[in-house]
Formats: sequence, C-alpha cells, structure tokens
Amino acid sequence: MEALILSMGTGGGHNAAAQAIKEELERRGHVTEFINPYTLESSFLARFVDNAYIKTVTSTPKLFGLVYKIGDAVAKLPCRSPIYFANRKPAKALKKHLEENHYDAIITTHLFAGEMLTALRDDGTKLPKTIFIATDYTCIPFEAEVKTDAIIAPSKEHVSEFARKGLSLDSIYGYGIPTSAKFSEKASKEDLKKELELDPAFRYLLVCGGSMGAGHLKKIVRILEEWCHHEGHTKLIVVCGNNNKLFEQLFAIYGNDIILYRFTDKMPELFKLCEVCFTKPGGLSSTEAAAAGIPIAHITPIPGCETINMNYFSSRGMSLKVDPNKKSIYSTLEYLGDRQHRLDMIKRQHEIINPNAASDICSLAEKLVASLDTENQNN
Repeated sequence: MEALILSMGTGGGHNAAAQAIKEELERRGHVTEFINPYTLESSFLARFVDNAYIKTVTSTPKLFGLVYKIGDAVAKLPCRSPIYFANRKPAKALKKHLEENHYDAIITTHLFAGEMLTALRDDGTKLPKTIFIATDYTCIPFEAEVKTDAIIAPSKEHVSEFARKGLSLDSIYGYGIPTSAKFSEKASKEDLKKELELDPAFRYLLVCGGSMGAGHLKKIVRILEEWCHHEGHTKLIVVCGNNNKLFEQLFAIYGNDIILYRFTDKMPELFKLCEVCFTKPGGLSSTEAAAAGIPIAHITPIPGCETINMNYFSSRGMSLKVDPNKKSIYSTLEYLGDRQHRLDMIKRQHEIINPNAASDICSLAEKLVASLDTENQNN
C-alpha cells in the first residue's frame, strides 16, 4: 500500500499523530509520503499559517478562545464554513499532486487537510480511500463537515458526539488518538535515567508546554523549583519545545539547577522516568503521557478544545486540574506524593486510553484499500 499522510504544524500534536501513523505503516512494509499540503501551493503559505496559529495561542490565548467560540456558533449554521472555502484553493494544488502520484490511501490528522479532501470530493474528484483523525477529545468546530471514508474519534465514548454533529455513524471509529509505540513500551526508571545520563539518586518532575512552550511556564517552574529545593531529593526537568526564548530565559535564571530541553525526541523516556508531569492539556501530549503511564497535572489550557481535553481527563481520574499558583501546585504534589493515588491514576489511564490506536487505524486503512481492490476487480 502507498499512503499519503497530510498534517500541518499548527501545534505539534497533529504532526506527532501523523508521525505515529507513518511509523506503523512503514513497520508493516507500506510506503508513505508525509507532507504539509499547503507546501504544494506555497512554502510561504505553509509557514504563515503555522506561525500565525502559534503566535495567536502563545501571545493571545483568550483571543484564540473567542475565535473557538465563534467557530462553534458558526458550525451550527446550515452552510459551509469559512474554513471550507479558505481551503478550496489549496485543494487544487493537492489535486494536481494526486494526479501526478499514485496513492492507495490518504490519511490526515488536520482539519484543513480534511476540508481540502472534502472540497475535492464535492467537486467530483476521484480519491483513494481517505481517513480523518481527530486529535482532541471533542468534535471541534467544522470537523463535522469533513467527508472522508472513515473518521477516527478520540475514544469510543466520542462516537455518539461525532454522530450528533452530523457525521455518518457508519464512518466513525472510536479507536483513539494515535501515539508512537515508544510511549507504551516498558522500561525501568533506573535504566532510563542511565540512558539520559541523569543522577539516579534523584526523583524527577517534568514540566512541558507542548511544542510551543505555551502556558505560564516561568511561574510554574519557579514554584516547582522552590518545592524541589526544599524537598532536596527531586530535580525539575523542563521541556520548552520550539520556544527558544523561554529556554534562554529559564537558563539565565536557573542555569544547571534544572534540566532544560528544547524540542526533543526523548519524550517517551522523560514521561516514563519522571514521577509527575505538569503539562498543558493538548490532545496528543495528554494521550502520550497516559500511554506512558505517568500521573498528569493539567495546567493552563488554551481556551477551547484544550479546556475540554482537561475536563475529559480529570473527570475520569486520568489527571488533576491545577491552577498556576503555589497553593494548587503544592496540593497537587502532596496528593500525588501518595503512591496509591499515583497508581490509581495510571490504572484509569490504562483502562481508557488505547495505546494501540495507530495499529488499529492502519489495520482499518488496509481493510479499506483491500475492499476498494475487490470492488475494482468485480467491476
């Protein structure tokens, strides 16, 4: 099978989910191509869209929350969305790419690419089998107008929500958000500390703000570093993602007193060796943490779908909601300092989150392509 995987860099979660699909397909011997579809029209356009999103959510998250609410209201109207019409032109470049290359399946983890595929289908373009993967724990505005052969909901619980929004129940599969198999592989904390050259005598707390380094991280790091200093046997690891400014600021303040990472491919190891993870509630990052089995403290959600993600996790015992202040953070550390509380949270994560989502989605892709081959033979 030859598969085209479409994603965009508006946050790291879409690309990480797409990469998990790519890894699994290639493990099965399939051929893949992974692209940002906007680059087919213009590399400048791709960078502009990605950077505009990142700047909005990091600099003015309340504005993003307002836009999300407006989008939710517009999605209820009986007409096509502005997002659909905005992606009709880029869809033409995608069509040209499809005419010049052969694919058996197209898999996307981003709404904009899903809208492109929908526009092409509406125009009568013959497409390979198509799969759209949702990467938040809700049907976000305009996802319900995406027309693909299969829609992957973030859990079995969400199938009914996606159907209520207007998607065909027969096309919705509650397999979950795909993560790399590396997150659910077993490894001891001791071995991982040795691998990353960390002092085995210390316990470690993890702070991450997603690929963008978003949230009140400087304030949260200050409170946690104060706690670690008094506790004496715990060190702080902070992942700044692509936020180089944050990295430099934290290094100037703390130097080697904390362990700093920029964007890193060591997240599976960090999740598994740390005692608690303080993270904003991105759909993909939260799923990766749960697949790894680490107690989660959700902080500073970007208003909109991240608030819903946080509520979904916390209401099911998979995380705690934490305010960015000393009282809330210290209370969280005290609660999760109890071994049984940590084990209970990890147990809930393992009961609810599907670590094999990538495998299930790839099996579905193989089945859809096989059914198309059968149809073609019969015709």
